[in-house]
Amino acid sequence: MERFWLVLLLVALCALAAYGLFVGWRRRAGRQSDLPALPVEPADLGPDLVEPVTGLYISTTTAGNWQDRIVAQGLGRRAAGAARLSAEGVCIERDGESDIFVPVKDLVEVSTAAGIAGKVMGMADGVLVVCWQLGTNKLESGFRANDTGQQTAFITAANALIAQSRGTETPSKGAAT
Repeated sequence: MERFWLVLLLVALCALAAYGLFVGWRRRAGRQSDLPALPVEPADLGPDLVEPVTGLYISTTTAGNWQDRIVAQGLGRRAAGAARLSAEGVCIERDGESDIFVPVKDLVEVSTAAGIAGKVMGMADGVLVVCWQLGTNKLESGFRANDTGQQTAFITAANALIAQSRGTETPSKGAAT
C-alpha cells in the first residue's frame, strides 16, 4: 500500500510540473502578443541563390539574448525543414508548421553561433543564425544544418544580398560570430 501512495505522489508531481510548463508557455505567448504579424511569403520566391540548407529549425529569440525564446505566432516550435535564400529574402520552411519568411529589407545579418534557446552545440558554428527585424523588434532565428558545410555558402550569399540591398560592402564578419 505504501508503494501505491508513492507512485500516486510521483504521478501528481509529474502532472503538476506539466501544468506549470503549459501555463508558463501560455504566459510567455501572452507577453509577446504585441509582436507584429509575420511577413507574408510571396507566391514566388524565385530561384535559390545557393543550395537550400536542410536540417532543423530550432527557435527564434530576441537578438542578443539567446535564451529568450519567442513563442508567439508559432515561432517557438521546432520542426525539421530547410532554409532557403532567394533574391526576395530568407525562407525557413518547416515541416508541419507555417514557414517563416524574412524579406531582404528586414534581414540584418546571417552568421553562426554555438547555440540558441532549445539547442546548444559544442562548436561555435553549430547553429545557423538569421538576425532580422520584425517591426521594432530585432530577432534571431536558429537553424541546425544537417551538413554544417552548407552554411558557409549560405552565409556568404546572404550577407552579400543584405549588403547589396543596402548599397554597402559585404560585412567583414565572415562565417562565425
